[in-house]
Amino acid sequence: MPKKSLITVQKRSLPADFMMPQMEIAAGHYSLGYLISGDRRIITPFRQIDQHEGDIVTMSPMIYHRSFPLSDKPYKNYLVKISQTLADRFTQEVDPKIWQDLFDNQCITLAEEDRTKAEAILEDMAELYKNRTSYTEVLLTGLFYRLVILMWEKRQKNDIVDFRDALSKEIMEVMYYIERNHADDIRLKDAAEFAGFSEGHLSRLFVKQVGVPFSEYLTNVRIRHVKKLLLNTAMPISEIAFHTGFSNADYLSACFRRHEGMTPSAFRKGDRH
Repeated sequence: MPKKSLITVQKRSLPADFMMPQMEIAAGHYSLGYLISGDRRIITPFRQIDQHEGDIVTMSPMIYHRSFPLSDKPYKNYLVKISQTLADRFTQEVDPKIWQDLFDNQCITLAEEDRTKAEAILEDMAELYKNRTSYTEVLLTGLFYRLVILMWEKRQKNDIVDFRDALSKEIMEVMYYIERNHADDIRLKDAAEFAGFSEGHLSRLFVKQVGVPFSEYLTNVRIRHVKKLLLNTAMPISEIAFHTGFSNADYLSACFRRHEGMTPSAFRKGDRH
């Protein structure tokens, strides 16, 4: 974020398969991301956030985070960065509880009509920022206040997975390693070598921080990708198995039935509850 700026606004269009190349941390600003298109999973040391179209994710300074795609939809968003100066001004002029609630919650879901209002505000902000003048930040500040109040007044309950313990940087890297390599024949020893740990240490650390064994987490990731391919392609089950890390169609079907309570074919046909 440029020095002395109160606020920056970007309207971004990125590849559907965009993955953050490394964990990032904002040392001196807050951020707010509105997802126009796509589905994303964001990992922080404390929680896992699944963001879908119309959701707004907030991030406070000094929190490591990384994101990757959950679908093949184009990835488009508005990204607003807010300086500490503007954050302090909001808490003094409006209400510190509003600011704390929104940035503690981290993912704000709005009803469809309220998403339309939020997106209209953000579009105005992006246009103003693109054509900056000497008074742009005054106008942006007013619009930003409107957006924050809308988010706080109209927010709906959102399901967020909190981790058992705060994730270490190494475990976050392993989770990202799994996401990138789930289609390969990866095992605990591979992830341990990647993290620089012994298998036993990684296994204990993974359960302690994530709350499930490494193998279970890996299977969950693979099943998620299986579901995506079942719904969005006509691939046969054997080919889906090849693309998602299962040794064969029978093993995929057995794991899928245990995980989802139905066969992959039934899931594809829409026999879901």
